[in-house]
Amino acid sequence: MATKSKSPAPAAAVSASMLLGIPLAGYANRRAQLLSTLKDSVGLVMAGDADASLHGEFRAHPHFQYLTGIIDEPGAVLLLDPLNPVEARRVILFLKPLNPELEKWDGFREEISSSLKSTYGVSTIMRTTAFARFLLDATKRAKRFALLHPLSAHTAPVSPDLEVFRRSAERIPGSSIIDHTQLLAVMRAAKCPAERTLMQRAADITAKGYASVLANLKPGLTEFDVQELVEHGYRTNGARKSAYTTIAGGAFNATVLHYHGNHAPLRSGEVILIDSGAEYMGYACDVTRTFPVNGTFTKRQREIYEIVLEAQLAAIAATKAGTTFAAIDKAARDVITKAGYGDAFFHGCGHHLGLEVHDITPEGPIPENAVITIEPGIYLPSENLGVRIEDDILVTKKAGGVNLTEAIPKSIEAIERAMKKR
Repeated sequence: MATKSKSPAPAAAVSASMLLGIPLAGYANRRAQLLSTLKDSVGLVMAGDADASLHGEFRAHPHFQYLTGIIDEPGAVLLLDPLNPVEARRVILFLKPLNPELEKWDGFREEISSSLKSTYGVSTIMRTTAFARFLLDATKRAKRFALLHPLSAHTAPVSPDLEVFRRSAERIPGSSIIDHTQLLAVMRAAKCPAERTLMQRAADITAKGYASVLANLKPGLTEFDVQELVEHGYRTNGARKSAYTTIAGGAFNATVLHYHGNHAPLRSGEVILIDSGAEYMGYACDVTRTFPVNGTFTKRQREIYEIVLEAQLAAIAATKAGTTFAAIDKAARDVITKAGYGDAFFHGCGHHLGLEVHDITPEGPIPENAVITIEPGIYLPSENLGVRIEDDILVTKKAGGVNLTEAIPKSIEAIERAMKKR
């Protein structure tokens, strides 16, 4: 008698700690901290949906990744129900149902089991088919819905949790929706020791990419050749990809902040501005350097470069826990304005960095253990000259701003010395 064929067993899920370098207990502690802060309000965090066209890789919402470490479950939802009488159900992870036909195309997934719960570090996992019922029970108890996803401008769709809570509020008399969007912004801004380790690793890999550029940059290459040098350096030193699209702009293109053409030839006597960084286990690095194509800065290039470097060092010196971006920006802008180039520095001096390149920014002063960028610049299109210098800075109380990317040469002497070794 013919035997019934079996579908191949799905490979065991890779644990978040193996995949992202953060212990499962770290994610559990984050969820517990958030649950405690919510008190009597229900919260939702959604992973988001995958692109049905498969033209781009799925990336879970950073809030979801921050709380679970799970990056490969499109459609997943995390329900936070602090008033649930069953302790194990105060945090429930909902995953989309298995679909064997679809999984033949996209990859087989594991059944809900003690093994999967152990892998994800979540004691209660259900399918999204049960989500509506458990959300109704939670919201009937609490009648308070806490918004956790970032709020949207009126020109964009409403945040996913607000969309669900609006519909729930219509069906639950006396319920209210409250703004708790700062909770995860504040938590994500202050990096834990494991995150700081990952970000330092991303910085070290990024340094390898820039070292490759310094060793090979010369007239006759194209901007794309430089992009390939720096990104190949990332991939051969432990990073799967760059954190964002590399900017490699020579001459006039160095004056365009978000230039992405990366095709022009590079000529002797020009500089190239490179804005690039590696991503390591979900965490971004973001660095900008400006190098002379032939290995030696001209007198004019040196003049502008030294002003930008002085401005950046002044901003780093002004960095400490409890300060503001406005104060850091002022330290850099005062130097550039005093030198007569205030109008040529027309962007902000930096931003938070983490799971996103432009990471979520909480209100108020910069907290201890935040990682920020500091990136002043001067752009002179009439001279085909743009200079920007950017580093990733860990914000501390005692040591002030600690440069995670200091291994990448940025003084004129260090750059020219490194390029002479070509």
